[in-house]
Amino acid sequence: MKKILVLVMVAFATSVFAVNPGNYKAIYKLNNESTFNSLISYLNADESQADQLKYVFELTENKMRSALKSDSEAEVDNVLLFNVGNAKHILSENQYKKYLVVLNLSIYNNNTEELLTLK
Repeated sequence: MKKILVLVMVAFATSVFAVNPGNYKAIYKLNNESTFNSLISYLNADESQADQLKYVFELTENKMRSALKSDSEAEVDNVLLFNVGNAKHILSENQYKKYLVVLNLSIYNNNTEELLTLK
């Protein structure tokens, strides 16, 4: 049952990101200090989780720049899955669900800072 749930979550994340492939500003804003701090506060993450997420977000941003330069939608999808997959290992189940909601809404609305200030 757990494996099915994971596959559904990955498929959902992939389909959500594939809807609007040109809208990746949310990924870059995750490294913004105020956005990052708001996200950590919203997720109620501890210091260790915050450090790990910061590292993952930096890697994600670098990988995203490379993927967008290559103009490969498959590479971009892999970068997004990299981000989501690493976040899943860092966060608790409840925190991870909150993170997915924030990320998906941010991508759809293209306004991460406004979403993260709502708690």
